[in-house]
Amino acid sequence: MEAKDVIEELKSLSTPEHYAKLSHFGIKSDNALGVKIPLVRALAKKIGKNHDMALVLWKTEIHEARILASFVEDPKLVDEKQFDVWVGDFDSWDLCDLSSDLLVKTPFALRKIDEYSSHTEEFVKRTAFVLMCQLAVHDKKMTNEMFCPFFDIIERESWDERNFVRKAVNWALRQIGKRNEALRLRAIDVAQRISKQDFKSARWIASDALRELNDEKIILRTIRKK
Repeated sequence: MEAKDVIEELKSLSTPEHYAKLSHFGIKSDNALGVKIPLVRALAKKIGKNHDMALVLWKTEIHEARILASFVEDPKLVDEKQFDVWVGDFDSWDLCDLSSDLLVKTPFALRKIDEYSSHTEEFVKRTAFVLMCQLAVHDKKMTNEMFCPFFDIIERESWDERNFVRKAVNWALRQIGKRNEALRLRAIDVAQRISKQDFKSARWIASDALRELNDEKIILRTIRKK
């Protein structure tokens, strides 16, 4: 299957109904087709891993084609230049979040978290915190100590009022805190300090995180992971 055939198949999977919902979910529809993500995933499974295909699909600038590119790309073949170019092209939260499933598997993920965390571009900065979430949920080899620098970044960047940044900062704090009991207690301490910052976003990040991290079900779950 060639890239042009893939694009035609994506177009055949699009619907006016789903396209109309994109703006409601905060997704730019300028270069989108209106294809549901499960259908994009199914197409990716049909294609399999294909580095060359991924590069071509990304260059089309079509929203769903770029999501598909991240699904079929081989993380072992992603170099640092490609990593930076793709992240620099992010223009929506879903492209950022879905592509991070790929990016977190590259050797550059940890370094990019630090690099991107203070970036001026909204979705580049969001990527740093989404990568934290990915590591907290999926990387079983990371020690608690390895997450400590993330807390410092989260606390430092809680001032950012931009919607897709503050939500990602909050998400990262909660996901790391839910990893185990020791990290939950550390995340609560961080959230309490954040709550004292003189920024509306910081107060929201802190209150929302504390609400979840102090939930009885979460406490029981993290104690079992102790």
